[in-house]
Amino acid sequence: MNANLKPVPNAPALLDVEHARKTFPRGDGGELLVLDDVSLSVAPGEIVGLLGRSGSGKSTLLRLIAGLAEPSGGEVRYLGKPVAGPAAGIAMVFQSFALFPWLTVYENVALGLEALHVPRDEIRSRSLAAIDLIGLDGFESAYPRELSGGMRQRVGFARALVVHPNILLMDEPFSALDVLTAENLRTDFLDLWSDGKMPIKGVILVTHNIEEAVQMSDRILVFATNPGRIVTSIDVKIPRPRDRLDPAFAALVERIYVEMTAKPGRGTTARPERAPGVGIDTVLPRVSSNLLSGLIETVAAQPFAGKADLPEIASELQLEIDDLFPVAESLQMLRFAEVEGGDLRLTPDGLAFADAASDERKRVFARHLLGQVPLAAHIRRVLDERASHAAPKSRFLDELEDHMSPESAEQTLRALVSWARYAEVFAYDDETGMFSLENPT
Repeated sequence: MNANLKPVPNAPALLDVEHARKTFPRGDGGELLVLDDVSLSVAPGEIVGLLGRSGSGKSTLLRLIAGLAEPSGGEVRYLGKPVAGPAAGIAMVFQSFALFPWLTVYENVALGLEALHVPRDEIRSRSLAAIDLIGLDGFESAYPRELSGGMRQRVGFARALVVHPNILLMDEPFSALDVLTAENLRTDFLDLWSDGKMPIKGVILVTHNIEEAVQMSDRILVFATNPGRIVTSIDVKIPRPRDRLDPAFAALVERIYVEMTAKPGRGTTARPERAPGVGIDTVLPRVSSNLLSGLIETVAAQPFAGKADLPEIASELQLEIDDLFPVAESLQMLRFAEVEGGDLRLTPDGLAFADAASDERKRVFARHLLGQVPLAAHIRRVLDERASHAAPKSRFLDELEDHMSPESAEQTLRALVSWARYAEVFAYDDETGMFSLENPT
């Protein structure tokens, strides 16, 4: 790496975020807490990775840093001054390409400089230099529709770099690309960064890809959800370029999985009657019974034989944490598996489910659904007690909205409906919005 781009010890920070908090108003007059007590800094020459699942407030934090939103508490300072509105010297690359389709590559890149009223000759020279830097020399007159996804994202990088920012914010910039294109673009970006060819001094990368965070970052901040908060800060001391097959790389990936699957309050020996933290107000992930069955079968089969390392599963099935964790946590909620220390271990009932025939699987799933998910038991009890054995969706939706946002309440009911249909514990008619006991065996 160019010596000028190594993190500089004791140098004044480019950015300081102190005790940032962000809330949004809820329909019931309350507040939804999205970020809570988040503090971080970015030093010159540093790439800081923000790693966490969707819903952990990472993108919201980027908006606060960019000055596109105001914190509800705490403070964001850029070069020692509070951020109040869009900050000159901070640029962003988005997950979506966000290009104007009626403008050429050159025009899309030049747009930011035109908004800054930069002289025309300088606009031209800087725009062409940025296009050349990110590897699209010769495509200046092409329109976005003529470019591949990777090329369009390169235009997004050029548009951000052309204004010569001190800090580049990257909001999952590779997640919309196929695996090979994303890897190529990551490598090119790191090569330019390491060679000191980019006009930026610091980078904040939002990602939910653990290997991407390890490959790119000098420091990784791991976020928890509900509300978003930093739970771990990890320095990445592996020299660049980093090899995914390097034991040190694999060990760090494993450590992060362990951190992200650690249970609160470890040390108790009592076996809970229900998975910890599951209540009638628990937000359920949209995970199909097919995904649950598939993961059980994968872990039950060789070479795992009932216990698997989450990084190995993610690698074998090509899953990121936003895909894998909801399935693994749903299995834990249903008591088909235990997740801790970066491992997923099937319970005896999980192993029995894997070996069972279709009808027996349904019976086992129904027993666990009603026994481990209080909302399922609550809906079934209401249906059993009513003479009509039916109840409107709104009756349960209103209850859930006392504890969560309307969007989360809708997601939770839809997730539960999918599981209940598979287990045949109750039915739901989406046209009438009615739950009933019409179909269960």
